[in-house]
Amino acid sequence: MVKAVLDEAQLKMDLAVEHTAQEFGNIRTGRANPGILNRVTVDYYGTQTPLNQLAGFAVPDARMLVVQPYDKTAMEAIERAISEANLGLNPSNDGNVIRLAFPALTEERRKELIRIVRNTAEDGRISVRNVRRQVKDEVEGLDDISEDDVRRAEKALQNLTDASVGRIDSLLAHKEEELLEV
Repeated sequence: MVKAVLDEAQLKMDLAVEHTAQEFGNIRTGRANPGILNRVTVDYYGTQTPLNQLAGFAVPDARMLVVQPYDKTAMEAIERAISEANLGLNPSNDGNVIRLAFPALTEERRKELIRIVRNTAEDGRISVRNVRRQVKDEVEGLDDISEDDVRRAEKALQNLTDASVGRIDSLLAHKEEELLEV
């Protein structure tokens, strides 16, 4: 019974770490990254459609992202959706592809992005700790379990928590390094 509860805790903590990593991917660095367009949806014939279903992406160099629509008639809608997404990018359309130039980040913007990344990491840590608290309460509420088993489960739960928080800290360090890179 305790093992099942701990396995569920591991799964939930892994999901929290994965969500934090996805949030980090959505934060723009000075480098071209197709992941920044994951949240962009396009009004395609009256239906909100994710951009990655309407176009392919290429990164010809570090500061340029090329969006190649599968359907040329959707070019204007894609360009409008990218502009309205407030990504800080200005799409330029040449009739075949849409080019997105990533401007170099200023020092002030880098510091602001680092602050955002740190807040995102803290949100991830809070999620992991919330899972720990819920599971701890659940373990303590189990019937016919000895105090020693409760202590062992809590220790195992703390180890899971420490590992998950460590992974978030590692992701944070990598993202900060990426943001500070000129």
